[in-house]
Amino acid sequence: MGVSIAVRRHIFDAVVVGGGCACIRAAHQSSRSGLNCAVLSKVFPTRSHTVAAQGGISASLGNVQEDRWDWHMYDTVKGSDWLGDQDAIEFMCRAAPEAVIELEHMGMPFDRVESGKIYQRPFGGHTAEHGKRAVERACAVADRTGHAMLHTLYQQNVRANTQFFVEWTALDLIRNEDGDVIGVTAMEMETGEVYIFHAKAVLFATGGAGRIYASSTNAFMNTGDGLGICARAGIPLEDMEFWQFHPTGVAGAGVLITEGVRGEGGILLNGNGERFMERYAPTVKDLASRDVVSRAMAMEIYEGRGCGKNKDHVLLKIDHIGAEKIMEKLPGIREISIQFAGIDPIKDPIPVVPTTHYMMGGIPTNYLGEVIVPEGDEYEVPVKGLYAAGECACASVHGANRLGTNSLLDLVVFGKSAGDSMIKYIREQEGWKALPENAGELTRQRLERLDNQTDGENVDALRRDLQRSVQLHAGVFRTDEILSKGVQEVLAIAERVKKTEIKDKSKVWNTARIEALELDNLIEVAKATLVSAEARKESRGAHASDDHPDRDDENWMKHTLYHPLSNTLTYKPVHTKPLTVDYIEPAKRVY
Repeated sequence: MGVSIAVRRHIFDAVVVGGGCACIRAAHQSSRSGLNCAVLSKVFPTRSHTVAAQGGISASLGNVQEDRWDWHMYDTVKGSDWLGDQDAIEFMCRAAPEAVIELEHMGMPFDRVESGKIYQRPFGGHTAEHGKRAVERACAVADRTGHAMLHTLYQQNVRANTQFFVEWTALDLIRNEDGDVIGVTAMEMETGEVYIFHAKAVLFATGGAGRIYASSTNAFMNTGDGLGICARAGIPLEDMEFWQFHPTGVAGAGVLITEGVRGEGGILLNGNGERFMERYAPTVKDLASRDVVSRAMAMEIYEGRGCGKNKDHVLLKIDHIGAEKIMEKLPGIREISIQFAGIDPIKDPIPVVPTTHYMMGGIPTNYLGEVIVPEGDEYEVPVKGLYAAGECACASVHGANRLGTNSLLDLVVFGKSAGDSMIKYIREQEGWKALPENAGELTRQRLERLDNQTDGENVDALRRDLQRSVQLHAGVFRTDEILSKGVQEVLAIAERVKKTEIKDKSKVWNTARIEALELDNLIEVAKATLVSAEARKESRGAHASDDHPDRDDENWMKHTLYHPLSNTLTYKPVHTKPLTVDYIEPAKRVY
């Protein structure tokens, strides 16, 4: 291709990479403040993965039952298994009611109760009075909450004149000799042309990376692009051993069945027809935290009480709540069940199995959305000009396990916060910092290698090998031996990724080239996941080790930092000092 990219460039105040709600909430903040803001998205923004969020967004509005932000904070800290940073958690839970009302004022069509206030449903792990009883905290738009939020925020961005670059993929960061971020390289998929986006600040909101697993509720485009780009630029990745398995993916398809189904009264049954969650979480039963429910389901299947001819799933029963309620509150779920399981839930239970769903770790940030890295004796030094929000970022509000509905909240609270931080930084700049002479060199080398590679590895086959390996070695149950073998396999696959070959060298809509570039990101995420998991000798939240079944606060209440260029780990302390309230002391997680 003979890529020469330094001459072709766009100049903006702010460049936001992504397309989902965290991205467009940050972009809206920037555009509305008068900055010239560009959004780079692989797909049209309303096709971003936020569209798949079903159940709701949490906020202590107290519209259905008494509720308080400090109860929400307690639930989030407990849900995180005490790995969440309590300053960031307080910041998010305090901001939640205002964030939801702001969405309402933007036009988001929330379901309503009789009085006209926003409807709220119960959700796993959300309680009143510090765990005494379940509480209705999830604000919902039927079972299509993410869809409604995405469309609302996209329309607000159109109004604010945000400039969208649709079907563009970001490739690499551009940093100057001081390490400040001054732009990204990106490819227009339609033409194969590569440009430099020169900016005063860059924000990543590229979503998750669930496609490192063979079975996932994530869209095929969730390839961890923001994480891969940061890793290649030497930025460490935080807490990558923690992956949430959603208890209810459609068996065999992986498509998500929202926790809202259990919030509306759905129950889980094993092969003997027993409501088994009563044994594992006697207080809240089917509405325990996701890691608890996933492990309970995996245990039922492991001990031979699964359903179907292979006894490899359990059943989610909702017919008892009535056809009318299903059609009103869960119409999308009925549609999914019919399409992907061939089952009408009005008549029969849905076959479900734990499926990879959410990445708790990511690019290290503080609650202001600034990307932070260790430097000398300091654990958290902001990288000038670089911000992150949403699933690709680790603030860390979710710690070792995220509560349902806190992800949509995370998107809007930290999307706004990162946007505000970025605006402040940009306004302090006199102009654009000069591009280094070698700007875009890494991208040029990567593309040239792909164009010239012969006798190399098949991208699709290699991606499948990677997904199978991660699925096998970093699943719901882990042991030292399984994880150690996983590290070896993934590092061997990483060597093979360096030699991927594409047969089609054309430029126009070359999906083979895009998939090869995505694989470069997936492998960075997979390495971080396995190396981080193998080192953590305890069970905490979503990281459950059979060899180390207990949580070990003395040795392991700390965040993992994976350093991609050296393939090594360091650690940093959990923030135990909230902003205004007392520290919530660690306790045993009982639901």
